[in-house]
Amino acid sequence: MLGGDCILCRKIGSLPQAASPDCIFEFPQSVLFLGPWQYYRGYCVLVARWHATELSQLAPQDRHAHLEEMCLAARAIEDAFRPKKMNYELLGNQVPHLHWHLVPRYADDPDFKHPIWVAIDRAKDDKSALRRLEQGSSDRAETARILRNQLAALMARRS
Repeated sequence: MLGGDCILCRKIGSLPQAASPDCIFEFPQSVLFLGPWQYYRGYCVLVARWHATELSQLAPQDRHAHLEEMCLAARAIEDAFRPKKMNYELLGNQVPHLHWHLVPRYADDPDFKHPIWVAIDRAKDDKSALRRLEQGSSDRAETARILRNQLAALMARRS
């Protein structure tokens, strides 16, 4: 069930008619979007299709399927971009809708000991630093294309 005044419910509800270039893959339980902070190349947000604020609110079979989709999304990021480590964050303090931040962390990341939110918060008053975190060094469309292809390959191997 979608929550009427929830920003993520509205985003999910507008698919596919409002095709988003940031929509990477539509799973049965969730939708994977390219995240805004591409300094961490491949950073994505996996959004549950149904409004829930906590993972524990999903029925066991839905929770299992949702977590399997999260693992597939993370595997695609890992295979495509070879990060040193994947960070998984299920927050919801600002947007209370079940969604995961899948954050690849790389060997050359100067803030590897801190969550990315520290760098983002530090950059909020510096437009060039914020732009660097948003854009990264790669084209967003190319990153999205690579992830779509990687997920399609992973899904084909599962069939």
